[in-house]
Amino acid sequence: MKRYLDDRISLDLGKKMVFLVGPRQVGKTTLSQQLIEASGKGQYLNYDVAEDRRLIENQAWDRRVPLLVLDEIHKMPLWKSWLKGVYDGRTAGQQLLVTGSARLDTFRQSGDSLAGRFFALRLHPLSVREWCEFTGAAPEQAMTHLLERGGFPEPCLAVSNQDAERWRRQYFDGLVRNDVLEFSRLHEVSSMRLFAEMLRSRVGSPLSLASIARDLHLSPVTLKKYLDILEALFIVFTVRPWHHNIARATLQAPKVYFFDTGLVLGDSGLRYENLVACALLKHVEWQQDVQGKSCGLHYIRTKDDAEVDFCLSEGDTLTDLIECKVSDTKAHRALVRFADQWPAARATQLLRDLRHAQDLGRIELRPAAAWLNGLAA
Repeated sequence: MKRYLDDRISLDLGKKMVFLVGPRQVGKTTLSQQLIEASGKGQYLNYDVAEDRRLIENQAWDRRVPLLVLDEIHKMPLWKSWLKGVYDGRTAGQQLLVTGSARLDTFRQSGDSLAGRFFALRLHPLSVREWCEFTGAAPEQAMTHLLERGGFPEPCLAVSNQDAERWRRQYFDGLVRNDVLEFSRLHEVSSMRLFAEMLRSRVGSPLSLASIARDLHLSPVTLKKYLDILEALFIVFTVRPWHHNIARATLQAPKVYFFDTGLVLGDSGLRYENLVACALLKHVEWQQDVQGKSCGLHYIRTKDDAEVDFCLSEGDTLTDLIECKVSDTKAHRALVRFADQWPAARATQLLRDLRHAQDLGRIELRPAAAWLNGLAA
């Protein structure tokens, strides 16, 4: 299937090397193979495969192919300086696509060795907009399907819900059991798995690592490291509170969401909020990666526990206030309060079950499916 980043990657490859990162099985390999087919001839090498690893380390690939795809090379010692040499010494006109399942921070920490030589893009699971464009489904049908299956291509395209759930169990087990070892030690895997399981029922609430640490008989420092690893592996992402002072925002409790909505444990409202979080993150990171905008995804919560689920920012300005509701058409009290506090921000109450858009003063009540279909990606 054609993905939302296909055309952008093709365009960027004509200018620089491209780094494409995202969760395992989100579609990076399929996208790479489609680009190779479109280029007429190319070569895909995965550092995790022994034979491919030998070719990579010896730089023995076909020098004449127009597109070379290197997967998971961040696992190679001294890969940054090695890749700089490969890029600078490649055959004239050869395009280079580097893919991986480690978070983009891995590449951003590369220092000057790769400065100015790459564009970085993050591939996300399928959204309402992307599913509508691929299948021709109405937004409401797309949202219902994604709430049930999650946005990863294989379960989304599976013939039955049973097949999707079998995939999900194997996927989650494999991530925690295998990929965690890249960042941690063997004896920590069971503790990290238990931590990840606990997070599945804590979606959408400010996360108290101290409380979970007491339950697991671990230190909050250890759990902070585990959370960083789960983020690095694209299992979860965090949404931090809005604050003009970035350092203060970092110190406050984040909310945690899963890249795979199907992993969320709880009622349908929690899965719905997680789906919206995924869509907003994809929207924000598209603008960051493709349009170069300085935008962000946050939430707002005050000391008196007034909270709005999400807010979007551009620079130091709030642009959107977003509250998720299943069917409540009464304006959310905190949303009204914050709309008055930030009058320049658009205040939207997204309802999963709403037939027609309505306006209650400054509060816009909108059907969630149609609104999500209008996001950037």
